[in-house]
Amino acid sequence: MATFKSFKALRPKPEFAKDIASRPYDVLNAAEAKDEAEGNNLSFLRVIKPEIELPEEIDPYDQKVYDRGLENLKKLTSKGYLIKEQKASYYVYRLTMEGREQTGIVGCCDYQEYYDGRIKKHELTRTAKENDRVRHVETQNANAEPVFFSYRGVQNINLLIQKIVTFEPVYNFVAEDEIKHELWIVNDDKDISLIEFEFNAVPDLYVADGHHRTAAAARVGQKKKDHNPDHNGTEEYNFFMAVLFSDDQLKIYDYNRVIQDLNGKSPLDFISELEETFYITKLLEASPPNEKGLFSMYLENQWYSLKPKDRIFTENPKANLDVTFLSEKILSPILGIEDLRKDTRIDFVGGIRGLNELERRVDSKEMKVAFALFPVSMDELISIADAGEIMPPKTTWFEPKLRSGLFIHELE
Repeated sequence: MATFKSFKALRPKPEFAKDIASRPYDVLNAAEAKDEAEGNNLSFLRVIKPEIELPEEIDPYDQKVYDRGLENLKKLTSKGYLIKEQKASYYVYRLTMEGREQTGIVGCCDYQEYYDGRIKKHELTRTAKENDRVRHVETQNANAEPVFFSYRGVQNINLLIQKIVTFEPVYNFVAEDEIKHELWIVNDDKDISLIEFEFNAVPDLYVADGHHRTAAAARVGQKKKDHNPDHNGTEEYNFFMAVLFSDDQLKIYDYNRVIQDLNGKSPLDFISELEETFYITKLLEASPPNEKGLFSMYLENQWYSLKPKDRIFTENPKANLDVTFLSEKILSPILGIEDLRKDTRIDFVGGIRGLNELERRVDSKEMKVAFALFPVSMDELISIADAGEIMPPKTTWFEPKLRSGLFIHELE
């Protein structure tokens, strides 16, 4: 059973929503975030990446960074740019990218369900990054950014969303990346009760994007519980903010690989070794794989299609992933890359950047070879999470990304 409750969001006044809303903290480095926030004192990047206002030499994990984020959050509130909802509500949030709509519901999940395995993950977290998010939450005493969850679709929830979006949204703007954002407040008692009731019958939730934020929220909730002798389970710290999307609403993009060298091999020798496992065809132009099981490779100014000669699928969903097959047949035995998390010879490029980015990385001599993969499906993601398995690093790339700053969950 999934606990999903309404909450009193701290959110922008409608006239400030576009200026405040920003891309998430983890899709921009500090330099990019600084450029994006330039000239916009309301940008939420000043709350979630406050290092952009401090000297470049400062340690990003210095407490001064977290304190500046809190200071900026307080400024937005004290000056009236952010307002507190008077009634606990849900929010319907729709993003439109290149004509494709993706609509979810914003509310709060129970951190204990993450520890109980009812909120299922498919990636491991890195300690430093998780600790960083813990300090952000603790310093601001709030979930400043939502996590991005999915669930198996429910007809009654879909029908309610369809009804809600017929009304005028409270926010309606197109961001600088051409993605449209709309938000509706759900504060009718019957609608609130319906959402809570229907999600109570949903067996599991799935982390799509935001594993570090989820883990950090759970740690903060547990810590606050342990330090509260009067804990009763209803405190706001027991819950963290999430946007829940039906699985059929989501699109996963490919997550591709670029490698610095051929492990001491010449291009001809490398291709010769590949031919033991793959049928290799030269492509006339850059072309991504058009079905599961195929790979595209860029080497020495030439694109190739790789088709496995003999591939056996098993009942293990993780073993059936194309990223797993690539590692087992090419990255590990031929290129000597054993640990995708630690090996500095490999890097990962989200498919949203296109094949041109793979070409650029290789043509610049920064990298030697690139592999483009077919995207993982939501069914694969859910099957792996249900099996208690963990995907290889950098397997899924979700677009469009949620905007940060449109809703904030205060823990007290």
